[in-house]
Amino acid sequence: MMKRAFAALAAVVCLLFASGSFADQPVEWQIDLQQPATPVMEQIRWFEHYTLWFIVPITIFVLLLLIIVVVRFRAAANPVPSKVSHNTAIEIVWTVAPVLILLFFAIPSFNLLSMELTQPENPDVTVKATATQWQWNYEYQGETEVAFDSYMLKEEDRAAAGKVDKGVYPRLLAVDNEMVIPVGKTVRVLVTAAPTDVIHSFAMPAFGIKIDAVPGRLNETWFRADREGLYYGQCSELCGKDHAFMPIAIRVVSDERYAAWLQAAGADLAGANKALMAAVDGADKSVQLAENVSN
Repeated sequence: MMKRAFAALAAVVCLLFASGSFADQPVEWQIDLQQPATPVMEQIRWFEHYTLWFIVPITIFVLLLLIIVVVRFRAAANPVPSKVSHNTAIEIVWTVAPVLILLFFAIPSFNLLSMELTQPENPDVTVKATATQWQWNYEYQGETEVAFDSYMLKEEDRAAAGKVDKGVYPRLLAVDNEMVIPVGKTVRVLVTAAPTDVIHSFAMPAFGIKIDAVPGRLNETWFRADREGLYYGQCSELCGKDHAFMPIAIRVVSDERYAAWLQAAGADLAGANKALMAAVDGADKSVQLAENVSN
């Protein structure tokens, strides 16, 4: 019995403190932010943990005060109510203390906001993301212009797309065409919505970005992914009946693979995506992909 209890406790500890499993996409029983893939998200995650050092003690302190008041000043223990109306020392403390705590919040918070909102002067890649009900359109600006739509991948289309593995291409998050970005490069994202559409929101948790897509307005954000991988986000603004089926997928690859994909995508997007998947996912996926195409 003790062995089973110890094993269960060990499993829970491993689940709570596992790091790699929290990367790139949400997981069951997740209690923290996703693992950061950009410098901005690293600062966001640090700030979230930093604030807990204040929030937890304050919450416990207030709870203890409530318990003390309920027990000590209940009618049975205090039949003659106190007529004290105020205490100068207490009033000074509960005025000065919150101001100091807010200062400890404000300084790193403003630094983080400045980091997020200061746009890079010379981005390496510029992509325009246009939202409509209910999909995203991406346009790459530069010498090689590439534009395509990105829809949520339907279950019946998984085999043809070579995206059967739901661990890599999860249900309700995988798309037919991912945004492809080179690792370690500064990416500027111009975000808007179709003129006759509604407000959407471009959000990628692992990158620490979330910005509204407003019809007739061009918003701007940026990120720099420091590690390769496939990252998932979603539209985060209630935009209609299929709001829950409007995922965002960004594939971060090496410079060489990105350059090859960009060159091929201008003429044959489907072929470029399949070649990139074969290079990233490995030889087994390449064979599987070829079999699906031949069938």
